[in-house]
Amino acid sequence: MRISYNLKLEQTQKLIMTPELQQAINLLQLSSLELQDFLQEELLNNPVLEVDENDESEKKNDESSEAVHEKDAIDWDQYFRDQGLDVMPRLSIRTDESPTYDHFLSKEPTLQEHLLLQLGLCRLSQTQKRIGEFLIGNIDQNGYLKGEAGELALLLGVDTEDIEVVLAVIQKFDPAGVAARNLEECLLLQMAECRTVHPLAEVIIRGHLADVAENRFKKIATDLGVEPCAVQAAVDFIRTLDPKPGRLAGDSMETRYIVPDVIVEKVTNDYVVLVNEFSTPRLTINSYYRSILGREKESVTSSFIKSKLDSALWLLRSIEQRRLTLFRVTECIVRMQRPFFDEGIKLLKAMTLKQVAEEVGVHESTVSRATANKYVQTPRGLYLLKFFFASGVEDQGGGSSISSESIKSHLREFIEAENVYRPLSDQKLTEMLKQRGIMVSRRTVAKYREELAIPASNKRKRH
Repeated sequence: MRISYNLKLEQTQKLIMTPELQQAINLLQLSSLELQDFLQEELLNNPVLEVDENDESEKKNDESSEAVHEKDAIDWDQYFRDQGLDVMPRLSIRTDESPTYDHFLSKEPTLQEHLLLQLGLCRLSQTQKRIGEFLIGNIDQNGYLKGEAGELALLLGVDTEDIEVVLAVIQKFDPAGVAARNLEECLLLQMAECRTVHPLAEVIIRGHLADVAENRFKKIATDLGVEPCAVQAAVDFIRTLDPKPGRLAGDSMETRYIVPDVIVEKVTNDYVVLVNEFSTPRLTINSYYRSILGREKESVTSSFIKSKLDSALWLLRSIEQRRLTLFRVTECIVRMQRPFFDEGIKLLKAMTLKQVAEEVGVHESTVSRATANKYVQTPRGLYLLKFFFASGVEDQGGGSSISSESIKSHLREFIEAENVYRPLSDQKLTEMLKQRGIMVSRRTVAKYREELAIPASNKRKRH
């Protein structure tokens, strides 16, 4: 076999992931807050970039001139029902203008701090207070004591009786039911603080909690020799108690603020899409470095400034491309989901990334990145952009598909209006959906009901 060398020309197409292209892809999938952090870091690393101060002052003027339109106000009750939450509570309005004490609190005390404050007010010996601090340190965020008394006594080097004495003191602290070792003890501690108690509540808590969870009220009534309606009344009282009292105190639930990436506003009969740019700084090129680049043609300084200038220009182009892509994708979503924006979640249609990508003229991965971890503020409330890409089923006519969220909304409506003494079965719910033109199987109804955290009909039945 003869080996030889030769040269030839050929044309091939390759996708080369340059650093600039990778940066543009990463920018597209960043949310507003993440983009703000990224731009702040770029401002520190690239001296050519600077914040446009004139644009910042214009933003403040625009924000001060905004007014709330009553006709486009959100129906919060309907919004909370669509989200599967309880209706928003009515807030009391203060008539006096004096600031509340809450305004001066920098951070809410934790559950442990709340309990330690009460422990310091108790008349206990130094040893007992040391035991109390140890026990409070072993209480989880739900308010339950982790570990048995004997085990804790062995770890602390004291007698079990000393642990029990101090634990009995802590269990009288606020919130009621704290420092319990199990659910039964937690409910009994709370019941001891109630003024009126159902006579069957203690017996049911001590021996029939498993039956209560399974809604086996007839079995409980037979064991106790009472009527099922009496058991139902006792269970209703038990359900007023909190199984996780630790949630009532402390900062166990961290407050997270969401900044919408896109805003959809209704103007007359049309919807206008606005990309939220108020949370991100407006960047521009520093004029001083541009003048240096013009004076020095060939030098190390000129090369450095030119590289930074090219990087800054590419960043500005990538930000603008991100804004345009996000605008076009959201505009397409609004156009395809117009019934949802007009009427509500019951008319939300099933939609895929491929449908939007074909409409906009981009790849599916681009749509996926543009909608990742981004929120849109609409007249119907605040939603993730991914929320609109829901699976579903075809309607009775076969012309369009209905999203799973829409079906869940119908199920929630049926169950909220049902007779609690004769709850609707999954088969009955399937037939009711069929009457509205939604063809689904009983198995699908059961799956959506479980996703809504709604128990089966035998567990919803009241006596």
